[in-house]
Amino acid sequence: MTQTTKARSLARLLAAPLTAIGLACAALAHAAGTVGTTFPAGFPAIEDASLARPVIGFGGAGPVSRVPVIFLHGNNDTPFPTACNPVYGHIQRLAQYLADNGYSPSELWALGYQGDRCDVNGDQTFRSRISHSNQANVPDLRRFVREVLKYTGAKQVDIVGHSLGVTLAREWMRQDLAYPVVRRFVAIDGPNHGIISCSPDPANYFQLPGQGAFMPSSEVCQELGSPDTPFLRLLNGPGGLFEALPLSTLVIRNGDASFVYMPVQDGLIPPVPAIDSYGKPTDFSQSPKLKGARDLVLTGQGAFDPLLRTGHLGILNSPAAWQATLEFLSGRGHR
Repeated sequence: MTQTTKARSLARLLAAPLTAIGLACAALAHAAGTVGTTFPAGFPAIEDASLARPVIGFGGAGPVSRVPVIFLHGNNDTPFPTACNPVYGHIQRLAQYLADNGYSPSELWALGYQGDRCDVNGDQTFRSRISHSNQANVPDLRRFVREVLKYTGAKQVDIVGHSLGVTLAREWMRQDLAYPVVRRFVAIDGPNHGIISCSPDPANYFQLPGQGAFMPSSEVCQELGSPDTPFLRLLNGPGGLFEALPLSTLVIRNGDASFVYMPVQDGLIPPVPAIDSYGKPTDFSQSPKLKGARDLVLTGQGAFDPLLRTGHLGILNSPAAWQATLEFLSGRGHR
C-alpha cells in the first residue's frame, strides 16, 4: 500500500459519521454531579483570539472546596464531543471521572481553545496552521485562568493537559511567570520535545493537505517539528533547565505506541520516519518526558481509542490515566 493510499484510507476514517454515543455525550446537562458542555450563568464570554468567536468549554456554578481543575485538550480536539468531533472530546469523560469520585462540577473547568473543529473538517490544513499553534492560544488560556479564579474565588488551579494542551500550559506559565498560580500539573503524552510528523521526508504523509499539511514551514511545525526549534529551545531552556517546573508535576505517557512520537504503527495510523523538520534523524519517543516530574508509562492504550485505536488518543480515555490523575490531584504520589 502506498503512502498516498494509506493517507486516503486514514482520511475516510477521520470523516466517519456522527455516532449515537457522541451525540449523547454532547447532550449532557449540568445536573448535580454531571459535567456539562457549557459555562455557568455569570461566567463571562471569552473571545478566541485567533478564531474571533467565543471559546467553548465547560464549568459549573456552586461552592468550591477543592482547587479547581482546568482541562486542556490536544490539537484538533475539543473539550467535549461536538457535531464536528462526535467520537472524541474525551476531556469531558476524564472530568466526569473526577466528578464521580468527589469533585463538584463547580471545580471542573475546560477550555476549548480551537473551537468546535468544524473548521478542520472543512479544511484539514488548519491542523498545522497558526490558529492551532501554542503561541496563538496562550491569550485564550491566560484570560480563561483569570476568569476561573475570579468566578470561583480560588487562589490556585490545577491543570490537566493532553498533547498540545501540555505545551500550551507550559508556555503560558513561562510567559506570565504563572507558576505560583498552578498547584499541580498533569501532562498527558505532551510534545515537550517535538513531534515526529513534520519532516520533509517524502514518506511523511502528514505533509499532504488532507492529512494536515504538517510541513516544516507550517506554524505548528515551526514550534514542534524538532527539539531544536526556537520555540522549544526557549520553552525547555539550555540543557532542559526549564523542564523541571517549580510545581508538582505528573507525566503520563505511552511506552509502546504513539503516532505523534514513535515510528511504529499506532492503531490504524501507519508510521512515518523519525526525522525532524530540519531533515535530521531524531528520536521523539521520549518527547513527553519532563525532568523532575513523576513519570507514569502506560502500554496498550490504543484499546481506549474508539475509532483509530491509537495509544496517543486512547491514553486520554484510559481508566489507568484517569485514576492516576485523580490520585495525583488528591495529593497521593505527588513530589
